[in-house]
Amino acid sequence: MSIMRESTLALVLAGGRGERLYPLTLERTKPSTPFGGKYRIIDFALSNLVNSGIYSIYILVQYKSQSLIEHVRTTWNKTGVLSKHFITIVPPQMRRENIKEWYRGTADSVYQNINLIYDFRPKLVAIFGGDHIYRMNIKQMIDFHVKTHADLTISVVPVNIEEAKKFGVVSFDDNSKVTEFKEKPVIEGNETVYASMGNYIFDADILMQTLGEVERKTTTHDFGRDIVPYMVEKGANVFAYDFSKNRIPSLKKREEAFYWRDVGTIDSYWRANMDLLGKNPKLDLDNKNWPIYASHLDYPPAYIVESEINNSLINEGAKIWGSKVFNSIIGRAVKIEEGCEIRDSIIMDFTDIKKNCKINKAIIDRFNVIDKNTTIGMGGELDLKQSFADSCGITVLKRGFRKDLYR
Repeated sequence: MSIMRESTLALVLAGGRGERLYPLTLERTKPSTPFGGKYRIIDFALSNLVNSGIYSIYILVQYKSQSLIEHVRTTWNKTGVLSKHFITIVPPQMRRENIKEWYRGTADSVYQNINLIYDFRPKLVAIFGGDHIYRMNIKQMIDFHVKTHADLTISVVPVNIEEAKKFGVVSFDDNSKVTEFKEKPVIEGNETVYASMGNYIFDADILMQTLGEVERKTTTHDFGRDIVPYMVEKGANVFAYDFSKNRIPSLKKREEAFYWRDVGTIDSYWRANMDLLGKNPKLDLDNKNWPIYASHLDYPPAYIVESEINNSLINEGAKIWGSKVFNSIIGRAVKIEEGCEIRDSIIMDFTDIKKNCKINKAIIDRFNVIDKNTTIGMGGELDLKQSFADSCGITVLKRGFRKDLYR
């Protein structure tokens, strides 16, 4: 099975706009959005691949990609001694003679870069999204794919009916062979169904053949809307891999057994960050046997003096003087001056919060300077003038600009 992993090429789809995460995606793509104080969302997909022994990775980008390109360059420079060990960004190439536009869908992004598959000549192609928070042992999915002699394996996760409306819903028989695939269906009832995670293992030859066939028949150019239904209807060997049975090493008993979140909205993004907190966090990132890799910054340890901190993550370089921080995530090199109170909030890197500020249930993007005596998230004046109040009740302050630190 390890030989099969070595002949697997991974394509990480990281070109989505992430419009529902506005204003966090005002200047960056969704996979590049910071998470958990020191990570980017894409770090989870990339870490899963690397931890699973898959080292040949192309990242397909499109919209507002500079932030992601810089992050990958500084964080994921893990080129090995072998030519097939690489993590490489691939911008839109527009190589197809009849295509003079950007990617028209997830399948089109792969079709426009099909030369990468031809050149690499893999046995399997792993196509994974770069915009979900989860840990997955992809080795187990590949083993399942090989054992079932699948043409395509889809990773699926059990969800309730309400959540299923946002995803592709997969039906399969007792042998896990897919019998039906519906993209964002209207479903009645209250039973649990299986949703596609947007992660696929393809037989490489069948993928290339199918992309060519479907390219001439579709207008949406999407895996969920076009490729998967086409293969199921055609009678191909399409199987569903149940993510709830996936296990990573050293998973703690108190953690959610198969944690997976689509952080596509401000509310879901905030809740996933909060899942890192608590006496028994649903997602505990302290796992030396399955690390999530993050960018390295040469900052000293966090410095806290005469402050009250409870149930919070404080990242390196942060400095907190005489303030209260509850149920919050404080990013790297954040400075919080005296008299501040921060609750249920996410404060991203390089933000300065001046004296006597009150921040409640808010997300403050990077490089901001919050003037003294400012109130955010409690109906304060800043809510209306400089920030975005999401319908879920969370206040979001867009990315700032600091000439002394901007990067």
